[in-house]
Amino acid sequence: MTHQQPGEQSADQPGDRPGRYERTIAGGVGSMIVLVLVVLAFVGLRAVFRDNDAVDVDPVDYLSVVGPAQDAGVPVVYPPTLPDGWKATSVDFDPGDRPAWGVGMLTDDGKFVGVRQEDADLDSLLDTYVDEDATEGDTVTVEGALVPEWQEWSDAGGDHAYAASIGDYEILVYGPAPTDDLLTIVRSLTDAPLSAG
Repeated sequence: MTHQQPGEQSADQPGDRPGRYERTIAGGVGSMIVLVLVVLAFVGLRAVFRDNDAVDVDPVDYLSVVGPAQDAGVPVVYPPTLPDGWKATSVDFDPGDRPAWGVGMLTDDGKFVGVRQEDADLDSLLDTYVDEDATEGDTVTVEGALVPEWQEWSDAGGDHAYAASIGDYEILVYGPAPTDDLLTIVRSLTDAPLSAG
């Protein structure tokens, strides 16, 4: 039987000796590196096996809506053609008491550009398609456009818009695409009659 001398700690008392392994900063960092590598490997595998074709959007024939809308008495403002590499991805027409028309497009770089025409006030269009806190910019003269002067708008998230009035309608060309792309569409807009047949 072992007798404990005064001042000695028993071997059974905590703090007498380290546990089965020592916890060190280097060990913690090593574990963290392994965890990060596992997460990166998982993300990489998901990227490799993801079905990228699922995000590809089929083009729509937006001009097939323009003619019937005009025949219904709505003076639709539209781009007669799109720049090379662009495609229309959505189109809608509401012939109600306050008609509305819109087309969404993707540029050759995959950036969105939209055209919206509504018998509505500009503030409501900006709230819906740009931002509730859209900031008014300069009035821009666009040579060759259906309407020569357009009002610039932008938001903190990088969206831009150009707005103008034509008759009872507000026209908005908007999106996160570069302003040069938006202005390309502004310049191209026409209200020329397009036969529905």
